[in-house]
Amino acid sequence: MNQEPATVLPGEPYPLGASFDGKGTNFSLFSEVADRVELCLFGADGQQTASHDLTEVTAFRWHGHLPDVGPGQRYGYRVHGPWDPDHGHRCNPAKLLLDPYAKAVDGAVEWDEAVFPHRLDDPDGSFNDLDSAPFVPRSVVVDPAFDWEDDRHPRTPWHQTLIYETHVKGLTARHPAIPEPLRGTYAGLAHPAVIEYLIDLGITAVELMPVHQFIHYAFLEERGLRNYWGYSSIAYLAPHNEYAADGSDGGQVREFKNMVKALHRAGLEVILDVVYNHTSEGNHLGPMLSLKGIDNAAYYRLVADDPRRYMDYTGTGNSLNMRHPHVLQLIMDSLRYWVLEMHVDGFRFDLASTLARELHEVDRLSAFFDIIQQDPVISQVKLIAEPWDLGEGGYQVGNFPPLWSEWNGKYRDTVRDFWRGTDQTLGEFAYRLTGSSDLYELSGRWPHASINFVTAHDGFTLRDLVSFNEKHNEANGEDNRDGESHNRSWNCGIEGPTDDPDINALRQRQQRNFLVTLMLSQGVPMLLGGDEIGRTQQGNNNGYCQDNEISWYDWETPDEELLGFTRRLIRLWRDHPVFRRRRWFQGRPIHGDDIKDIAWFTPDGAQMSEEHWGEGFMKSLGVFISGHSLIAPGPDGQRIVDDDFYLIFNAHHEALAFTLPGRAWAEDWIRELDTSTGWSHDQKTFAAGRVLPVAARSILVLRRAD
Repeated sequence: MNQEPATVLPGEPYPLGASFDGKGTNFSLFSEVADRVELCLFGADGQQTASHDLTEVTAFRWHGHLPDVGPGQRYGYRVHGPWDPDHGHRCNPAKLLLDPYAKAVDGAVEWDEAVFPHRLDDPDGSFNDLDSAPFVPRSVVVDPAFDWEDDRHPRTPWHQTLIYETHVKGLTARHPAIPEPLRGTYAGLAHPAVIEYLIDLGITAVELMPVHQFIHYAFLEERGLRNYWGYSSIAYLAPHNEYAADGSDGGQVREFKNMVKALHRAGLEVILDVVYNHTSEGNHLGPMLSLKGIDNAAYYRLVADDPRRYMDYTGTGNSLNMRHPHVLQLIMDSLRYWVLEMHVDGFRFDLASTLARELHEVDRLSAFFDIIQQDPVISQVKLIAEPWDLGEGGYQVGNFPPLWSEWNGKYRDTVRDFWRGTDQTLGEFAYRLTGSSDLYELSGRWPHASINFVTAHDGFTLRDLVSFNEKHNEANGEDNRDGESHNRSWNCGIEGPTDDPDINALRQRQQRNFLVTLMLSQGVPMLLGGDEIGRTQQGNNNGYCQDNEISWYDWETPDEELLGFTRRLIRLWRDHPVFRRRRWFQGRPIHGDDIKDIAWFTPDGAQMSEEHWGEGFMKSLGVFISGHSLIAPGPDGQRIVDDDFYLIFNAHHEALAFTLPGRAWAEDWIRELDTSTGWSHDQKTFAAGRVLPVAARSILVLRRAD
């Protein structure tokens, strides 16, 4: 090993990480606990070529500048300091550590005993002095230069946004139009065939499951599985190297930028699913890969009366210490980097309640939210919270600050319960259908605060939701004990595939019911990628470890009928602003008329009374929505005149007769679609007061004829 301490210059303490300036690279690492920091350089063959002590320390930032070191240089750190687990300190210079600010990572973890800070046979006492360098990935210096040309953020307004939650690899791994070397990569997602598909579908934003550099857990590799979902970040500024067709010398950064540029050119926004609540280093039994060896007590939330142990609000072993200013700085620097340098358009924060914890309880005015609120960059992009974690009081749907939108778990549960015929008050369903004002209006938010979804990556796909009574996670190797324990949806009592045409017809109808309910609800719809083509995971509702055909989209045998239905449904949503209002319904007469902006009806055509709302056995109702009540933004307050619609929801297990409202609401109605049969082709009209048969478990969408 070649020692060349004389070549390092003092450099600058900021920015943190490795910053190439055209003449060399500045390195800066925060550690309050360290008494010595080594910067180790490696060649492409994995062998160490030099080691430099960073002797300059400014505000606990260890820094130095190396002339003639440039893009493609692999490096890592060894941090010398106290090994005192009883007080939360775990410095171990035998472990090569990733830079928390690494912008690219080369290689992967090999699960040798050397990657752990302790001996495996004595996790609570021993100091493991085995060198981990041969078994851990390296940080990589990257070239920040990139020709963005005329790239612009699409800045799609929230009320016009339709999110498509997808996975870089899952979407592209089996796509026949993508050249094989590009499948499963950022370049594959940027392929014209994929972009054309997304545009034809009608979505406006792709929400990518985690693309921060992550690791594959040892226990999964022992089972022949992989960490497919990627919810175990280890480098918050680095795009995951396995998703790059060219991941050498930091090429994944350039490839990711090209993907964003291509999606933007098509008018599509890019939202990242980010995991700032924990890292892949796990608890006291986990490996030492980065933060744990740099400054364990600063970066992680430790148990107050037992600093050997980690607070765990996520079920993954540790929680980041959001009370520490350098942890907040790391997260904010990461977010700004992805917006300013990588041009992404927003973030979905995994288990966001964890980020709000300052002491124990969730505090909606925590430092993290205050910093986001005042940041001139992050406050201007789309911010979505997954508003729960596994800690006490962690379910926080409706409690995030006004700047935020939320995954509305109550929407998901209510809509599923409604269509499986569960006894509940119709009032709950009505709130979800109209944007969940009970959750968001009092905090000054609008309907777009509600991210509506029926299915997401975590759970059944839409096809499986209506096809399986129980989960089938046997392939995960946990004896089917993992994943959600029950299926909150309607099922027909027959598991899995069947040749029974009646059963298959009912399943198709339920898929249409869910899709129509989703797209015609106020708020921001989120479609789980692949649901529109009938993607199945064969009943597996926890595919986190299935990096194979269970999770990848099957483009060879898509459900073309369902795809065509979904495309037309999205066009209906886009063509009619009444389904994507910017403001709340008022439920009162508009413009001096007797007609309200929204009204609710019983099957016999009478307006709903208070007593009807509380009847849990009622599973059917009609909804009048006025398109004449929309006000466009602008100084003249001009009206947008849209069509009026009448929606009939029948979740009953039998067909029901519905009486249309009287002539005051419309003279005639045109049938747009009936989920029991599909889209109407005859444009048949029905007069006011007409009695219509509505099939069991179906939706009828009528548009005012005049």
